[in-house]
Formats: sequence, structure tokens, C-alpha cells
Amino acid sequence: MSTKANARPWPVLDFNTIQDTLETLHQWIQIVGKIRLRTMPWQNHSWHTALYISPHGFSTHGIPYEGRVFQIDFDFEQHKLFIQCSGSDTVVMELRPMTVADFYKELFKKLSNLGIDVTIHGSPNEMEPAIPFAKNTINKSYAPQAANDLWQAMMRANDVFNQFRSEFVGKCSPVHLFWGAFDLAVTRFSGNSAPLHQGGMPNMPLEVMQEAYSQEVSSAGFWPGSKDFPFPAFYAYAYPSDQRFGEQKVEPKEAFYSPDMGEFFLKYEDVQRSEQPEKMLYDFLQTTYEAAANTSKWDRVSLEK
Repeated sequence: MSTKANARPWPVLDFNTIQDTLETLHQWIQIVGKIRLRTMPWQNHSWHTALYISPHGFSTHGIPYEGRVFQIDFDFEQHKLFIQCSGSDTVVMELRPMTVADFYKELFKKLSNLGIDVTIHGSPNEMEPAIPFAKNTINKSYAPQAANDLWQAMMRANDVFNQFRSEFVGKCSPVHLFWGAFDLAVTRFSGNSAPLHQGGMPNMPLEVMQEAYSQEVSSAGFWPGSKDFPFPAFYAYAYPSDQRFGEQKVEPKEAFYSPDMGEFFLKYEDVQRSEQPEKMLYDFLQTTYEAAANTSKWDRVSLEK
């Protein structure tokens, strides 16, 4: 890929600074993601549920609904949530400090006023505790700069991920934002089936996990961190994973393998501080993919340009 630097620098992301906003946003995007889940036709590996990076924030993209199309967009420049629906005026919500319960109530009232009647599973997935959205008055932080910085970081990663995706001619996911773990991800497939996944994610149906990992994959992404993992990082893993996967040499030198997690990691901070952040990230994506493909004996000649 090109090593030309972006016109704008990668933002600094300090987990302690963004944590409260991140935890609230995580709940909000789960609500919006579940709306997409219930209204879109099923796609393999739950691809129909994901959100996408947009010019101003996160987007559902267009969702067919009873002969119309609607779309929900988080705008982290104007700090508004836009609900567009064919045949109707755009409806706006202010993004501001408010509880998850208030966000949930206001959003569904506005959807109902547009004639969009959707019922979702009212508790979050892939997190503990799974407080019902309508009762969550704990998460209520929204710092505009923190939200903007997070989106800016994901936008930079989205650019590199799409470049990386273009080099593969086999089955590959879109670059998409999964609201379960709040990670931006891209996944390559070998074309081989995988052993039945054993699950293990909190508040995640086993059958969903098993369908998601029904095929052999090499996956990479960006994750903004959590209380137990308090730093934003890029990750890469394989499923199923050969025992030699974690022993492979990957780039850059700052990358490391976690035996406990079974994944390679590269701290966002190392990329952000690099003189060539795009190249550093691309090298991480490419070499971790090679570690997975080589140890699992993928047919790389058929799968790559």
C-alpha cells in the first residue's frame, strides 16, 4: 500500500480519558445495531447486524422496511443522531450526556413517529452485567471530543483495513463495526469448514457463535479497550488456530502474542506515534494473516491477487 501520510494525524486515544464516553456509546450502538439486526434479512456470519464507518461517524446504511428505506447515523462532528426515512423528513436527536434508558426511550419514540415499529431484545450482548437498556441509568456520559477522537481513529483504521481487504480474492467480510464487542473488523476465509465453536462470550447465544465461526478464518480488527484491557489496540487471530500460529514472527517489532487470548496485538499508541502509521498497521495485518494462512496451509495461490 502507499506509505503517503494522511493529511490529518491519527488522534491520541487515552483509555482513561475516553472510558466513560466509550462505555455509554457501546450501549447506544448496541441499541441501534439491534434495530438493524431485527429489520435486515439474515446474512452469513451475522454480517447483516454490523454498522459502518461514515464520513461523520457510524451508520447503519440503508435498511429496507415495508417498501421504504430508513437509516440511522451517528454524527460525531455535529454530535447528533440522524434518522432518515424515505418519504419523511429527517429526524434528529442530540447526542449529549444522557442515560442509556433515556436514549432508548427517545430513539424508539422517534422511530414510532416515523411509522417504524421494531421490537428488539432489550439487553446488551457480549458484556456483563447485561443491564436492560430501559433500566440503565448508570452509563450516561458523552464527551464530544472523546466521541470524535474514537471515530477519527476508526476512520484511519478503516482506510487501511479496506486497502488490506482489496488484496484478497477469496471470501472476505466487509470492513464493519460489530456492536457486540465494539470492534472494527475484517475477516478473510480459507474456504474450508471449521470445527464446531464452543462459545464462551457472555450473553451471546451459542448457535450465533457457531454460525459465525462455521468457516476457517483469519480475522483482524481494532478494539478501543475495556476495564480489563485498558488500552486501544489492533488484534489478529485465526480460527481454528494451529499451535504454531503464536510462534510466528510478525511485524512490526512492537506487536506481541498473548497466549491467554490466543491473539496477536499491536497497541494503538504505537501506531499513532509512528512516522508511518498506515504502513505499520498494514504490516501487522499482512504478517499476522500470513502467520494464520501458512500454519493452517491455506491455498494462498487461489485466494490472493
